[in-house]
Amino acid sequence: MIEQAPRTSLLSRTKESIRNCSGEIVFGMSDGVVSIFGLVAGMVAGAQSGDVILLAGATAAIAATVSMMAGVFLDLESERDAARVEAKERAAEIRADPDGNVNKLIADLQGTGLSQKSLDALREDMKANPLALQKFEDAVAGEEETAAQKTSPVIHACWMGVADFIAAMTPVIPFIFLPLEQAKVVFIFSTALLLILLGIGRAKLGERPMFRTILETCAIAAAAAIAGALVGLLISS
Repeated sequence: MIEQAPRTSLLSRTKESIRNCSGEIVFGMSDGVVSIFGLVAGMVAGAQSGDVILLAGATAAIAATVSMMAGVFLDLESERDAARVEAKERAAEIRADPDGNVNKLIADLQGTGLSQKSLDALREDMKANPLALQKFEDAVAGEEETAAQKTSPVIHACWMGVADFIAAMTPVIPFIFLPLEQAKVVFIFSTALLLILLGIGRAKLGERPMFRTILETCAIAAAAAIAGALVGLLISS
């Protein structure tokens, strides 16, 4: 009886997917909150109605989300296409001159500390299977596909979209439920809280200094808000 591989739970697969797409999630949240925070800050400075801010913010959030998803998908697709073409060209080079490529590799390894016995054994193995040379080169260069790189570009794009949309809507949501003056206050505090949490996430993910990363994250958003507010004031005046 053939044993079937154990099936992982939906929760486990989701956690793994989030881990593999953590870069897109962080980037999507950063882009979403910063861009829409700046937009809403500009609208607050000049708008007389929360409905106008809601319409502009929600429309921009949706448009930005779709744009970021498409950008991530096309970027990853292009990278994979380029890597595939490069690998195909390298394989053709090895087939055209297997001995020359093997000898060049061994010459490059002469000063690495490997014994002559090891180099000779490596030479024989490579000559017996020249295409193994390509895999060896990729391994030495650290170019093996990681779990994140193996994840479908569609999955990367979807997580980017989810993160971007949630972050982008954070400054907008208060204008759905609250009067304009109250929403102005809540939008600032809710966005600030999201920025702090995002800074903490960036610090842990990248093993960076916590306070510096939080400050950097908040400063970028504050710059966008100031720029948006200035534009709003200029236009309204």
